[in-house]
Amino acid sequence: MTPHVFTTMGTAASLTFGEHEPHASVLVEVERIFAEYDKRFSLYRPFSELSRIASAELAMMDASEELRDAYALALSWRESTRNAFNPHRPDGVIDLSGVVKALAMQAAADVLRRADLSNFCLNVGGDIVAGGESAEGLPWSVGIVDPFDRSGLLTSISLAPGREGCATSGSAERGDHIWRTAESSGEFVQATVVADDIVTADVLATAIISGGPGILDLVTARWPVDVMTVDLAGAIRMTPGMSAAMLADLR
Repeated sequence: MTPHVFTTMGTAASLTFGEHEPHASVLVEVERIFAEYDKRFSLYRPFSELSRIASAELAMMDASEELRDAYALALSWRESTRNAFNPHRPDGVIDLSGVVKALAMQAAADVLRRADLSNFCLNVGGDIVAGGESAEGLPWSVGIVDPFDRSGLLTSISLAPGREGCATSGSAERGDHIWRTAESSGEFVQATVVADDIVTADVLATAIISGGPGILDLVTARWPVDVMTVDLAGAIRMTPGMSAAMLADLR
């Protein structure tokens, strides 16, 4: 089936279905969700709710429940990742981009399921949330970009049933935009995480880039996820589950 393609949050998005095409109203609702999240949380919009907090025009205690919940979620991830994931920029500005896109993707997936669309793959800027099977009756496959050659892939992986989220953090999509902790020497240029949900995958991929090998060890010990990392020298590390999910040899 032809993917439904749209632009949101400054990046390209596509939605592919493994069954019948949805009613147009469902696609409109999916795009509306992303627009609402962007309108509320974007720091590139001077009048967004989060920008008003950054400028001290709005106090956090007076913010919407949606914003306060997202901030609380980000703070809980900061604690559990030993500050490797942090919703505060070095200048102190609250930046929730590390959770907002994933939350929007999760909300969009919920809309699809409520519309009885259980077989779908939503790709937003290279991050994936998928459900069910492809049109061929197979698990959804995901390409992992080569951070040293964005025109090519390192490999492709298959998303096992229940593994709905796949996120890649690093410099391939948006340049080097992740703040690194003092413990990280910056050796990881890319990290891909596969998890049961997209929020966990996205947060932990960012945390690994930010925190380095120590956080990689923490993540693989604490959470039931699969991980692939690429370092500055091009060396690749992966968990056994990630290796088993590969559909093609590494480039």
